[in-house]
Amino acid sequence: MSYSVGQVADFAGVTVRTLHHYDAIGLLAPGERSHAGHRRYTDADLDRLQQILFYRELGFPLDEVAVLLDDPDADPRAHLRRQHELLTARIEKLRKMAAAVEHAMEARKMGIDLTPEERFEVFGDKDPERYAEEAEQRWGGTAAYAESQRRAAGYTKEDWKRMQAEVADWGERYNALMAAGEQPAGEAAMNMAEEHRQHICAWFYECPYEMHQGLGEMYVSDERFKAFYDTMRPGLAKHLRDAIVANAARHAS
Repeated sequence: MSYSVGQVADFAGVTVRTLHHYDAIGLLAPGERSHAGHRRYTDADLDRLQQILFYRELGFPLDEVAVLLDDPDADPRAHLRRQHELLTARIEKLRKMAAAVEHAMEARKMGIDLTPEERFEVFGDKDPERYAEEAEQRWGGTAAYAESQRRAAGYTKEDWKRMQAEVADWGERYNALMAAGEQPAGEAAMNMAEEHRQHICAWFYECPYEMHQGLGEMYVSDERFKAFYDTMRPGLAKHLRDAIVANAARHAS
């Protein structure tokens, strides 16, 4: 059985434009063509698309995804095991994705064929590629965005894994800090806010205190950022915003 580009876009929750782009760069070429020359995607193509979207959700750039998927020494289960390790490190927000990876692993082991809908239900109505495009539209003209893109282009798989582990560790410690009743203006919270700023500086771009405060406001006003932090602990986005403000004031004095 094969599927049209429109059907696959619906299954995966991505745009037809995204699928065309993946085809154009050689990341996901459809396995078949209709008599009229239209793209037709096979089950093997859906497997590859599932892997692409998992890696994109984890922050891997497309060129790194291509290297991982085209590794002749890796089998499909090795990819699933690697993804499972990464996903389970990302606390509540990605638990649903981790369960989907386990489901895919078990299905392959037992010889069960997942339906197209089951392959991609983990992503809901999100298109990971759309957020990358949105970031470019929103910040593409800034020096910070250019620096972030330059650095990210040079990161290896191990770099991305280390960065994700740092984020997970920071989230766990901030959760514990809030559970202990630490106020945003307390020294421990301000130190965590400073660590957050330093993480941005180390991995993406120089983030002075004024810019950091702007990011803090976005973490509260933008529902997607707010959801990311609040899945670590309800109210964390606002707590972090206030700690960022207090930390900036501390360094200005």
